[in-house]
Amino acid sequence: MKLRLRRLALRERLFLMIVAPLVLVAILASVARYLQFTNVSRQVYDNTLYSIALTISRDVMQSQGDMLTTQLLNAMTNALGDEIFYRVTGPNGAYVTGYSDAPISSFSAALEPGKPNYYDSVANGVPVRALIMQDYVNENGGKGLATVEVWQTVSQRKALSHDLIFQTMLYFAILVSTAALTVWFGITFGLRPLRELEGAILARTPDDLKPIRRWVPEELSTLVEAMNSLFTRLNTAFALRDAFISDAAHQVRNPIAAIQAQAEAAMTAPTEKVLRERIADVADVARRTGRLTHQLLSMERVRGRKMRSLASPIDIATAVEDTTRSFAERVITQGVAVIYEVTGERRLIQADGILINEVLMNLLDNAVTYAGETPTITVTLRFLATEVWLEVADDGPGISDPLRERVFDRFFRADPDTLQGCGLGLAIVQDIARSHNGRAIVLPDTKGCTIRVILPN
Repeated sequence: MKLRLRRLALRERLFLMIVAPLVLVAILASVARYLQFTNVSRQVYDNTLYSIALTISRDVMQSQGDMLTTQLLNAMTNALGDEIFYRVTGPNGAYVTGYSDAPISSFSAALEPGKPNYYDSVANGVPVRALIMQDYVNENGGKGLATVEVWQTVSQRKALSHDLIFQTMLYFAILVSTAALTVWFGITFGLRPLRELEGAILARTPDDLKPIRRWVPEELSTLVEAMNSLFTRLNTAFALRDAFISDAAHQVRNPIAAIQAQAEAAMTAPTEKVLRERIADVADVARRTGRLTHQLLSMERVRGRKMRSLASPIDIATAVEDTTRSFAERVITQGVAVIYEVTGERRLIQADGILINEVLMNLLDNAVTYAGETPTITVTLRFLATEVWLEVADDGPGISDPLRERVFDRFFRADPDTLQGCGLGLAIVQDIARSHNGRAIVLPDTKGCTIRVILPN
């Protein structure tokens, strides 16, 4: 039932949810009215039976047992619509007058004088409603309790109940049909702004993400605001994507062209020495291209993710120490000295261990790339009250003040003429820091270059 309801259109759902309770109420009201009509009809006819019984008791006893006149019986039958039968027995149980085949009474005990007793029975194979009562008589020598029995067929009273319930059901049917028609037109008219909004959206091209500027009912205003917010975010995301793809294509195109040119040059090398030199150049460009590709993939992994919600407690001191030691072992043959320091009380923080490692590797590679020959690199991990600082310092030429903010831009290089680096390392560092609700900064007034990554606990 739930699945079928979900497949209905909004208009059909609203119509069904409004009209179905009305139909149910109409059915329950019809049943209640039928029971009420049946009860009222029975009371009216039972009171009539009682009046007839009193009339028979007085008239028959005064006439010394004569039957009611045919004219009187016909008048009663015409007035009530059902045939009337009666029987009167005297104080000693002797038959006085009336019909001999009275219905079997369900009252076997002594009856209270003057109190009518009603029951349903069958007479001559026909359902009847009967009354039996006893009354004191003291007329024309007869003295004692006389028993009066009156019964009547029930076809007319049933017909009356059926007519009343039919009229009631017809009334409710007209009422519900009118309400359903009104609701249908009301829903159709009320949903017109939604259909107009749908048509306006469908008429847009895939590239049209401008905010919706049209009147809508108050109930739809939040939906339109949410859609406009989505369009704004999509515009921003598409702009970033297009810019990133354009920059990435430009950055990848040059190394690929260099590899192709150097490979072709290697094929025409005149001597084995020249061939080896040219192949070494090819390998160097291939390594830089691989590093660029790795950084592009890292940036795409971080972009748009809220890592704080996916992070887990990590021992950042151990992670930084292991990465620094591995890096130092790799660059020691190049004359690079690496120093590692920890200040403050060590503790766990909420972070993504893989991305923290990516931050440190990018900072270390950046320091080696731009610090010059045989540099000294210092890695410092500082535990503060509410933050953790990861700092990487080198003794190179440093970064000028105007460029301290720009070095975190994608594909930006302080020295455009250098072949080292691709301008993505520090941008990745900043994106990862922000994904952890932190930030990366270049410290001013320091010898060389010191980059600090600030991470909250």
